[in-house]
Amino acid sequence: MKLFYAKGACSLAVRIIINEIGLNSEFESVDLKAKRTESGHDFLEINSKGAVPTLQLDNGAILTENAVILQYLADTNKAPSLLPAVDTLERYRVLEWVNYITTEVHKSFAGLFNPIVSDDIKGTLFIPMIKSKLNYINHELQDRKYLIGDHFTLPDAYLFVMLRWADSCKISLNEYPNLLSYQTELKVRSSIQKSLKEEGL
Repeated sequence: MKLFYAKGACSLAVRIIINEIGLNSEFESVDLKAKRTESGHDFLEINSKGAVPTLQLDNGAILTENAVILQYLADTNKAPSLLPAVDTLERYRVLEWVNYITTEVHKSFAGLFNPIVSDDIKGTLFIPMIKSKLNYINHELQDRKYLIGDHFTLPDAYLFVMLRWADSCKISLNEYPNLLSYQTELKVRSSIQKSLKEEGL
């Protein structure tokens, strides 16, 4: 198995889950602008979408999209603590959060990373949009240690990456005390510490 990633990108969520489960995996970085892998391959020949994360399985098959890869890793490695069984409501609560993060939170950051979007539009449109999502999550984290109660699941890895992005975009979490405590809790988790160290973050 090999994960194609970009330093600090959303692919970090997949690396965290790989380390959380304790899987053996290769990692190869990708220059997303040049669409070249660290070993010099044309990344578009590996994933025509040109995006990370991209997971290459041992049989050569390629999986893309964070939400799908995270679910695949949990299901194929029998990790019910990260993603409960099919016949439980808890499973769909986990997937509900994964879907919210990928379609609402992650997508909202796209404008901040787009060089053709003006600072004015970023400040008046995209940052307020992100803050509204953070406010919702902050409220949902009231009386919870993690997104799904008292234990770490798939969306926690994904949200951790989004909170790192918020920090890098100078969006302070100080007005979201539950999120701030949550982020502090995640930072000491061994799988997250290992993943950050591996990417030099």
